[in-house]
Amino acid sequence: MLASRRPLTTLALALMVLTACRSKPAPVPAPAPPPPTPAAPAPAPPRVNQDSIDRARAAEAARLAATATAAAAARARATLGEEIYFDFDRDEIRDDQRATLDAKVPILSSNPNVRIRIAGHCDERGSDQYNEALGQRRAASAKRYLVSRGITESRIEVVSFGEERPAVQGENEEAWAQNRRDEFEIIAGGDNLRAPR
Repeated sequence: MLASRRPLTTLALALMVLTACRSKPAPVPAPAPPPPTPAAPAPAPPRVNQDSIDRARAAEAARLAATATAAAAARARATLGEEIYFDFDRDEIRDDQRATLDAKVPILSSNPNVRIRIAGHCDERGSDQYNEALGQRRAASAKRYLVSRGITESRIEVVSFGEERPAVQGENEEAWAQNRRDEFEIIAGGDNLRAPR
């Protein structure tokens, strides 16, 4: 009986040895990573509304136009305010002063509501009464000049201050030359002054 068990035992033992000697199973490879997903597209820049752009451009154009208009009005105001000068004891417009008066004409023509006052002045030589009359003649001379170039007479007032308001103090020809003058002042309509076209 022992002999019949031996082949079974041997067989069982051989199976165990075979099972034990069998190589270990190969490791299962890690699954391949999934293919990369395409990157999400970059967000589109915010879409700017064309109306917003147009409004911004219009606002900038209006600002530039207002700045240009204000600058032109300031130049026109300065031109209207430029003084003219006279020779000693004279009330005739000097040739070198005509351009100053001529520059006022287109401004006055473009602004029919503007009224001005011309103030005649003298140096201190001569009597008060004489200088008062000379200042009046000087202002009237500038008014005639402007009227002769198409400016309505009723838009221009004249006044004389004689020697009462010197521009420069001094008793020499340099000071006297600056005091023999006509001053121009806007007295009405200057708030919306336009430059000539």
